[in-house]
Amino acid sequence: MELSILSCMACLIVTPIIIHLLASRKKPNLPPGPRSLPIIGNLLDIGDKPHKYLADLAKIYGPIASLKLGQVNAIVLSSPETIRQVLETHDHVLSTRAIPDGARVLDHDKLGTLWVAPVSPIWKNVRKLFKSQLFSPKSLEANESIRRAKIEDLLSSVRQSAVKGEVVDVGAAAFTAVLNMMSCSIWSMDLADTNSEMVKQFKSRFGGVMEAFGKTNVSDFFPVVKKFDIQGVRRRNSVRLREMFDLIDEMIDGRLKMQESLDFTPKFDALHHLLNLDEEKNGEFLLDRNQIRHLILDLFVAGTDTSATIIQWAMAYLLQNPKVMSKAKEELNQIIGRGNAIIEESQIEKLPYLQAIIKETLRLQSSLLLPRKSQSQVTISGYTIPKGTQIIVNLWALGRDSNIWEQPNCFMPERFFGDLNTKGRDFGFIPFGSGRRICPGKPLGVRVVHLIVGSLVHWFDWKLEDGVTPENLNMDDKFKLTLEMAQPLRAIPLF
Repeated sequence: MELSILSCMACLIVTPIIIHLLASRKKPNLPPGPRSLPIIGNLLDIGDKPHKYLADLAKIYGPIASLKLGQVNAIVLSSPETIRQVLETHDHVLSTRAIPDGARVLDHDKLGTLWVAPVSPIWKNVRKLFKSQLFSPKSLEANESIRRAKIEDLLSSVRQSAVKGEVVDVGAAAFTAVLNMMSCSIWSMDLADTNSEMVKQFKSRFGGVMEAFGKTNVSDFFPVVKKFDIQGVRRRNSVRLREMFDLIDEMIDGRLKMQESLDFTPKFDALHHLLNLDEEKNGEFLLDRNQIRHLILDLFVAGTDTSATIIQWAMAYLLQNPKVMSKAKEELNQIIGRGNAIIEESQIEKLPYLQAIIKETLRLQSSLLLPRKSQSQVTISGYTIPKGTQIIVNLWALGRDSNIWEQPNCFMPERFFGDLNTKGRDFGFIPFGSGRRICPGKPLGVRVVHLIVGSLVHWFDWKLEDGVTPENLNMDDKFKLTLEMAQPLRAIPLF
């Protein structure tokens, strides 16, 4: 009896002490952020426009804020100062991607070198390959005729619509043109041949892959359920990627067979470079077939949707701002000449207003950089960021920061006529990222966007559909792999 009383007294004394000690343990000095619900964290707050919710978060908690995405700890950065610390100061420990669970199929999370693969010797070598061969000035110049031919195809198609007075889905036309440019540049397959079974299969399978990568997946927010694949995302993605890889294999086998022929004429496209790396002669590393498959897929995914989306937004802003459209057309007439002249890529540098239009579009319609993940604990702006935290850079908020931009919500290309550095070193404007993860395809993407927008403006006058005016044009956005227009831009070309 006495022992029981003593035990109870000991518990009454010790328990509060333990509770006090646990409560007084030093907690990490995390950035401020909204209160989160048990289990789901802040997921319900984010909604279908995370870029806007996170921008509002910055207005309340400042340029660095923390939140819970289900079981995942995350911080959001919205100022040049905080972003610089991630992309430059601590780039060596914060360069790993937060890999979506849907990408962990067929080893794409290891071999998909453009956007999800970890920093590794293979990753570094592929980046060197992009810089020295695939996207080098020499390589781009060698393939200029391919892009010119696809521009001519685009203009011919739009001209037919102009003659008939038909409405053009600008986004769809841009996507087709960019995809065709990428296909011709990567493996010399012309997607304009709509009767080709190979072309039909490619478009269908590529569309399936793009849809698969854009799906929201509960496993990304609750890692504990990853192994169950409860939405079947990995299962479906495996099927779609395998179908795409089968087609890529057909292209590789066809090219290897052609190269065995005595009268074979080399096609100096990306596939040619990848299949003919010479380790002994040039000190290059070699890629096996599986690595080439993943690399080609990444080239298509990264190079098509982003460029097409920016082209559509640029045309929408021009239709919404007729004076800007008129000024762009005047510049093009002065440099390119009136009539049906095709823009030469060497002329882009002589078109500063067109360049400013594209930069202003990127400022307004970039969304979030692909998330990173901290490999170790790090300090940012005095706050402790624990290992495993997801790092989100909100470019949409950055582009609308009144501390950086005058009248940030206005479309004003003239703002880029000063000395603003747009090469990734000024962290107020980094649409292509910065540091070791900067977009390797930027040299090609920039050319393609300028060529298509410049050509559409130079060749045609444009008007909106009946009932739509610059004032009521729907400029709402939709958050997917890129920040798309919620309603496709439809306009009538006049020739």
